[in-house]
Amino acid sequence: MKLSEFSYDLPKELIAQDPLEDRTSSRLMLLDKDSGEVRHDVFSNIIDYLNPGDCLVLNDTKVIPARLIGTKADTGAQIEVLLLKRRENDIWETLVKPGKKAKPGCEITFGDGLLKAKVSDIVQEGSRLIQFQYEGIFEEILDQLGQMPLPPYITHQLKDRSRYQTVYAVNDGSAAAPTAGLHFTMDLLDKIKKKGIDIAKVTLHVGLGTFRPVKEENILNHHMHSEYFQIGQEAADKINHAKRNGGRVISVGTTSCRTLESAVDSNGLVQAVSGDTEIFIYPGYEFKAIDALITNFHLPESTLLMLVSALAGRESVLNAYETAVKEKYRFFSFGDAMFIN
Repeated sequence: MKLSEFSYDLPKELIAQDPLEDRTSSRLMLLDKDSGEVRHDVFSNIIDYLNPGDCLVLNDTKVIPARLIGTKADTGAQIEVLLLKRRENDIWETLVKPGKKAKPGCEITFGDGLLKAKVSDIVQEGSRLIQFQYEGIFEEILDQLGQMPLPPYITHQLKDRSRYQTVYAVNDGSAAAPTAGLHFTMDLLDKIKKKGIDIAKVTLHVGLGTFRPVKEENILNHHMHSEYFQIGQEAADKINHAKRNGGRVISVGTTSCRTLESAVDSNGLVQAVSGDTEIFIYPGYEFKAIDALITNFHLPESTLLMLVSALAGRESVLNAYETAVKEKYRFFSFGDAMFIN
């Protein structure tokens, strides 16, 4: 399967640069995964497409202000560090720009010495392991010095940090937001519950894979980086109750989807489990846990577009994306939504 098969043309002006004032006012494309039929609505009406007995699965990860701007201790040159994954204690796996200047032994200071760091190793695909030194509480220092790690295609300054968080984010650890969840408000979630739809929360800390493009023309050669996930017993029980009673399991976002598909057994039941997942979902994959997906519009040639294509068919998805371009939908993190059912 070729990378070029997942390409499409997108005018730059359709890349959403700012979140809408009302989270629920984004547009909603409805894609029938069996027929390929496309319909149009607004996200506030998503409740009309959810049925009593369904289970909506949310990823409650919280984005940390993971982008740090510092200086090399020896030359004073500016250097950017993006925190990806906490390994142990104060050692983090990071992306560093420019990477050539961050060799093992390189020392970096942030905030006039409030936070100090030393590159200890270079690991897979050029990521750096960095040991941090500080006095006080790391999370408080990070909150003071760090910036929200917006994707590179967003060039506007984010005025309100909370707009790159879901309203239900609680577990610190992500280097990017699970963006399908940005469309929900607490009021909308309350209405969904009152209709008889169960809500289960799982956690997947979004990491390196979000920032790494697929470079292999044969996509089967692409390596997915591991991301930490966790499913509690309560969430597993809610999901399995819906499955046993004929309800749909509806994943909010590709991260929730990957979490569930990483934790499902041969009988189609989701287990309460935690660990790391490297699951790579592309056309030909048989979904065992989810029945439907709420998601955003994804980058060309991305693993996320491949996952969506696995669920609804590559041709149907690319046709839907072509329609979205013609109808001037807003794309990517702050863009519009799609419900695949």
